[in-house]
Amino acid sequence: MSTLIVATSDGRTNFRPGEAIAGSAMWELPAAPRSLEVRLFWYTQGKGTQDVGIVGTMEIQTPGPKGEATFAFEAPQGPFSYSGRLTSVAWAIELVAEHPDESERLALVLSPTGSEILLGTVED
Repeated sequence: MSTLIVATSDGRTNFRPGEAIAGSAMWELPAAPRSLEVRLFWYTQGKGTQDVGIVGTMEIQTPGPKGEATFAFEAPQGPFSYSGRLTSVAWAIELVAEHPDESERLALVLSPTGSEILLGTVED
């Protein structure tokens, strides 16, 4: 059985540009993975092709089958988290283990207000 956990230090998941996003990654795998990486990234959801942008990565050097590591990223200037009728932009931190191919994701929000931007409908 495999366990992957990624969490922020203070439990926050909403951030403004320039703020520190710090936390820890924990794992327990049947065998040591070839590599283990923490990624800060954004992705689109909804209609059309999904786009992904990796903003920061932290490789965990020589990970054993069980362990814990801390990470720290600076929240970038964008793109901002938003939800629209057809598409959305979301942010996450992900712990990715290569072999076995497993990952765990923590959803985040990035905006000037710290809250997701909700796009309204267009009036005719």
